[in-house]
Amino acid sequence: MESEQPIQQHSQSRRGGIKSFILFALALALLSALALAAGGYMAYRMATGPGPSTEDTIILLEAGSSASSIAGDLEAAGVIEHRELFVAAVRLRGVQDQVKAGEYNIPAEASVMEIIDLLIEGKSILYYFTTAEGLTTAQVLRAIGANEILTGEVTLDIAEGELLPETYAFHRGDSRDDVLERMVKAQDDLIARIWDGRATELPIATPEEAIILASIVEKETAVPEERDRIAAVFVNRLKRGMRLESDPTIIYGLTGGEPLGRGLRLSELRKETPYNTYVIRGLPPTPIANPGGASIKAVLNPADTDDLFFVADGSGGHAFATNLRDHERNVAQWRRVERQRAQQGG
Repeated sequence: MESEQPIQQHSQSRRGGIKSFILFALALALLSALALAAGGYMAYRMATGPGPSTEDTIILLEAGSSASSIAGDLEAAGVIEHRELFVAAVRLRGVQDQVKAGEYNIPAEASVMEIIDLLIEGKSILYYFTTAEGLTTAQVLRAIGANEILTGEVTLDIAEGELLPETYAFHRGDSRDDVLERMVKAQDDLIARIWDGRATELPIATPEEAIILASIVEKETAVPEERDRIAAVFVNRLKRGMRLESDPTIIYGLTGGEPLGRGLRLSELRKETPYNTYVIRGLPPTPIANPGGASIKAVLNPADTDDLFFVADGSGGHAFATNLRDHERNVAQWRRVERQRAQQGG
């Protein structure tokens, strides 16, 4: 029995060493886990805490940029402090393919997570291109060509009257053709919505004819309340086979819609061109401008009136008449207003 005691003591000592090692390993694993958790917590705090920028910052992110490249741009712009943190957050959220290129306004003190949300939503800066009603296509093309935010040359063949004048939002990097295509589509969509609801017995057979007449209405008045009544005058004249006798059509035939810079001469009123509606009957061959939606709607649903004439009344609007005698009286009144203005100006 005495010879077995050292062996038993050795076995107990070995088991004690294994137990200590296990406890040490468990303690080490726990410390590692706590350190990892603490590191993760600190990373989370950094990703959700206020960013370093003290004011809003505009930054342009190019298409096709990687998360690492975007992180570098953001760090260089001073809106994040650690590009590695941004990349890690993007990968942890699994949104590498959801970040959208564009020009962004990063708010002051935006956190990494807030910036990522902004880039995922694609809420990049919007710019606006506005064109007024009644401009010719050439004038619109000059304006869109002068816009410094849009890109590329105009390659589309845009006919007169094909564009719907409105305000169009776009992003930096969008092309001029993109905006023009939207303007053409906007007019097509408008006509498609309202064509079937047009008044009956109109002397207008096609949407194209409606645009031609709407362009004349657009150039004849800048008073919104008059559009449907001006349209009614022209519709009534077309129904009776009367000439439209619209001054803006003569000017378009002379200058292509550019300002004449003076009054019309008698010889120009009599000059035969495809656009001189004092000479030709019916509509001119094309629109003379790009009409707005209100003028298009007015032509398709004109006022219920027997008016056949109108002339300026001196207040910015027009005086209307159903017969030539009343119209001549209105014209005489307008001549008096013109003479008074000339005397006052002198």
